[in-house]
Amino acid sequence: MTHDLPLPLYKKLTVTFRVEPGCLGPDGIEHIEGFCKFAKKEVARLDSDFVRWVITPRYDKTLLETEYKTNNKRLDHDKAEKYLRVFGKELDDFEEHLQDKLSLLIDQYLGR
Repeated sequence: MTHDLPLPLYKKLTVTFRVEPGCLGPDGIEHIEGFCKFAKKEVARLDSDFVRWVITPRYDKTLLETEYKTNNKRLDHDKAEKYLRVFGKELDDFEEHLQDKLSLLIDQYLGR
């Protein structure tokens, strides 16, 4: 299957990642908004031909940490996995890479 990359925005996989304020330490609530803006800029180029990133605070713990959508429709784990496979990616590796990148960005943001 061939794709003309980059994909139009509505065909891209929108990955919403919600960051818990506690990830930024005991006063994380004071830094979470700024960190999310910083992280969004830093990850914007990752797989940008077919992924649109949304990095946002996770104030509501009932919301999933990571959520996938395309064409404004939510994808469950299996559908997100199938979507990424088209581009030669495995969902578990994709998520692990994002987690690793965010850990590095937290350290960078906090000046560690």
